[in-house]
Amino acid sequence: MSDEEYYKSIGFMCGLELHQRLATSRKLFCDCPTNIIDANGKENGMVSRYQRAIAGELGTVDISAGFEEQRRRRFVYKIPEGRSCLVEIDEEPPHDMNTDALHTVLSFAKAMNMNLVDEIQPMRKAVVDGSDPSAFQRTSMVAFDGFIEVNGQKVEIPSIFLEEESCRAESTKEQEITYEVDMLGVPLVEIDTWPYIRTPKEAKDIALYIGTMMRISGKVQRGIGSVRQDVNVSIKGGARVEMKGLQDIEFVDRYIENEVKRQQELLKIRDELKKRKASVGKVADLTKILKGTKARVVVNQLENKGIVVGFRLESFKGMLGREVLPNRRLGTEISDYAKSAGVKGIIHSDEDLYTYGFTEKEINSITKELKLGKDDSFIMIAGSKENAEKAAQFSIDRANYALIGVPLETRGVINDENYTTRFLRPLPGGSRMYPETDAKPINVTKEMIKAAEIEAPKIESEEAVLTKQLKDKSLAKRMMLSPKLQTYRMIVDSVDEPVFVANILLQRFTELRRAGFDVDSIGDERLIEMFDFYSKKKITKQAVEEILKYLSKKDQTIAAIVKEARLERISGAPLKKLVEEAKKKTKDKGQVIKEIMSTHRLNVDGSELNSLL
Repeated sequence: MSDEEYYKSIGFMCGLELHQRLATSRKLFCDCPTNIIDANGKENGMVSRYQRAIAGELGTVDISAGFEEQRRRRFVYKIPEGRSCLVEIDEEPPHDMNTDALHTVLSFAKAMNMNLVDEIQPMRKAVVDGSDPSAFQRTSMVAFDGFIEVNGQKVEIPSIFLEEESCRAESTKEQEITYEVDMLGVPLVEIDTWPYIRTPKEAKDIALYIGTMMRISGKVQRGIGSVRQDVNVSIKGGARVEMKGLQDIEFVDRYIENEVKRQQELLKIRDELKKRKASVGKVADLTKILKGTKARVVVNQLENKGIVVGFRLESFKGMLGREVLPNRRLGTEISDYAKSAGVKGIIHSDEDLYTYGFTEKEINSITKELKLGKDDSFIMIAGSKENAEKAAQFSIDRANYALIGVPLETRGVINDENYTTRFLRPLPGGSRMYPETDAKPINVTKEMIKAAEIEAPKIESEEAVLTKQLKDKSLAKRMMLSPKLQTYRMIVDSVDEPVFVANILLQRFTELRRAGFDVDSIGDERLIEMFDFYSKKKITKQAVEEILKYLSKKDQTIAAIVKEARLERISGAPLKKLVEEAKKKTKDKGQVIKEIMSTHRLNVDGSELNSLL
């Protein structure tokens, strides 16, 4: 069975939401700059907020907003000096929309054969994770009903949005998240697909195609965090799950494959629990029973006036320890829900309770209190009274869902080698959007449409140009997919050796990166300056690698590095003199070359030396 046949047979559905920050000089609704500050930047102050769920324009409270309000987390916002203003913290109305950002997104829409809207109406979309001080994100639909062709397959693109980037999290404590506000408001494009992607590999190919289209425009930011994919996945009998924040396109297919496996395992668990006629009990207070315990996980909480609660899982024996993915069990899934209430996690009876420090007498007392049978399990939670009771209810809700199958969830990426995710919050509903009354609608004019058509990035045209320059289709594709594409373009405008430039930016950069040199920190200005020295014959090809090593450690001018490392090119009369001196020792051409290059390898150009000889 082929991949396509297999995924069709299991009712696989998958859709993408691709997000990319735009490379504009100012933010979307104010004049603050878009470059990110360093960790030691000065601050104007801080503000703090709590999540409060209210009904949207449809009259209902969004399920994810209600869930976040129950968590009672405190959100702290650090306001960097010179990088944010009152607009970001919702103390001043938005300014006019950034037209550069709008024109860029219009050109993307045209590149994907989309219909532009007649009037762009900014909307407010509720944000429930605290990443915006206003608790909403401004978003504007720009175009609809488009398509692209990937590997001969038509992929429908229903919508493209221009919206604001959120804050970046600086630190997380138990019930408090601190955000930096410098990134908030940076223009962000969101491109959606319909959920008819046939296989995980096709999802990866589509994400790569759209990412390449945006990159060749030269109008998007580069680097870690500037691009991310949200992936929606479901299978027959399962449920739609949104995986958020996949930053590396290379592994999109692996995450999707694992989400499919996770849902399949959860369905098997459901079937087994139904067969056993399993059920979930009610919360009981176990604090008195464990008052004298030596188990540190409980002692730490009791010393801080906390409590211990637990509940019975009838006929669940062995199921909490059942793996749904490597290092992820049903117990882990339930624990993630408990942690969202501010506790450290759960303790369950499918674990070795003696390793925690519980005695046989304590376990027997718990068994009696919860009325456990031989096929039953239990879950125990320790924490402050408010957190423990809340965590117990969240855990009961998730345990009950094990009897149903797969819960509708938003899940976040776990940065490990297993390509897995964890629970963040319930999947948002349809009550998140309402009109933005402080930002004016924008009419899309004929002039804007014409400019978008001219500026629309075309992958096929770009690939043809690169192939002609580099005389190698595979090298052209690598260059087109590289984050150094724009750097390459700027350099080859003045250096007429595209193959050499591409090999340095691709192969040599990779080799030096693997060797531990921080070449990704080298700015375009220095790279352009270095290749300018080379084009003016001030340095040799061999010296380029040495200069890159210097630049990876310290930002210096190329002139200073060349002088310090003695990398000046020896050419013309000085080179002729070296040849004459070498010829006094030997008449053999090969020996002359060996004699000179052994001492001056970084300073002498091999082709010039051969020509002179």
